[in-house]
Amino acid sequence: MGLVVFNQKGGVGKSTITCNLAAISAQQGHKTLVIDLDLQGNSTRYLLGAAAAEAGEGISGFYSQILKFALRPTPIGAFAAPTPFENLWVLPPGAELEDLHGKLESRGKIYKLREAIETLAEEYDRIYVDTPPALNFYTRSALIAASGCLIPFDCDEFSRQALYTLLNNVGEIKADHNHGLTVKGIVVNQFQPRANLPRRLVGEMLAEGLPVLGTYLSSSVRVRESHDLARPLIYLDARHKLTEEYVALHDALHATA
Repeated sequence: MGLVVFNQKGGVGKSTITCNLAAISAQQGHKTLVIDLDLQGNSTRYLLGAAAAEAGEGISGFYSQILKFALRPTPIGAFAAPTPFENLWVLPPGAELEDLHGKLESRGKIYKLREAIETLAEEYDRIYVDTPPALNFYTRSALIAASGCLIPFDCDEFSRQALYTLLNNVGEIKADHNHGLTVKGIVVNQFQPRANLPRRLVGEMLAEGLPVLGTYLSSSVRVRESHDLARPLIYLDARHKLTEEYVALHDALHATA
């Protein structure tokens, strides 16, 4: 179970997409967890605001006990923090995540996240995973653990060229570690329909047969306002055009789940 939002390029909207999709799931009545594997902790700050600083050990606490070979490890769900929004929890990265990376990788703990997420199947209806902008231990762990991968694309030529490598990397992980992993699609973000470059890039991607999803997310200052207020769009402005696009994207993703 779980939907991973991943792109090796930074600044494409991974955290924004993760949190807004998760918030819609929660608002629709599904008990939802966001796992924040990005060292920057943007998803955690988006959902908790100032309270993010006191969110606890998070995923760092979970991984630390693995390295210590705890006889009775604390379940991963116990490290999650409630958000101000009903049905929505977040598992923050924690302060030690960067320091733990090399130790976890060298000791071959790549499957531990999958084992942990499997225990959450009865506790949460939906799990979304925000990943760092790199194919590192944490990203590979997430892709091995997930049932689906969503790829944000920000209408940039460099981002387009990187897509081929990204899709190959996901395909390799699927072949070697997780046969159930599917690419749910490429989500076009910050789309400006009147600009020539975005229309050309998306048209070329469609012509090549890349799995571009039919719902495009518009560029809007409302996103920055939602970041500043720590309120996903569904709670900030449910009737806004971009919110409606997120709802359409969410419903399309889960209609085929």
